Amino acid sequence: MMLDELLVRSGGVCEFCGDTTRLGGVDVAPVGPVVLCAVCRGERADAPGHWRCLEGAAWSGVPAVQYAVWRRLRSLEEDWAQELRAGMVLLPEVQMVVDAPAAVVHLDANGITLAAGDTVVLIKDLPVKGSSMVAKRGTAVRGITLVADNAGQIEGRVDGQRIVILTEFVKKK
Repeated sequence: MMLDELLVRSGGVCEFCGDTTRLGGVDVAPVGPVVLCAVCRGERADAPGHWRCLEGAAWSGVPAVQYAVWRRLRSLEEDWAQELRAGMVLLPEVQMVVDAPAAVVHLDANGITLAAGDTVVLIKDLPVKGSSMVAKRGTAVRGITLVADNAGQIEGRVDGQRIVILTEFVKKK
């Protein structure tokens, strides 16, 4: 959606607090964009009590707004915010996003995201359990496979043997 279309949808106001100044679109993956003011986007300091505006925005009929409110409430430590979040009645499409399992992200020792098929280099000599083999530091492991349910593990071939490798001991090449 273009900003003009978003402003029409929002009535030309911030979809959190109703402010009309310094509005901009913010993409809230995976549900879509919302219109927020500079304070709600985090570009300007907020006044005490500013986030109480979320009490009204939580009941928005726009899925992207409701999901953005739900996420923002998670970051607030005040009791009222946690109570509001727990009591929100989410739209069905927002509930599906909230209930979806979080995607497992595999990161190397430097915090770089790994993908299936990447080449990594071992940063430490690794003894292979159940074998006398030691995978040497500097060994390139091509065409890795990600372990779907464990972000700390990948699989790859070293010296013709398929092994599980902890991501903390590799760096992306």
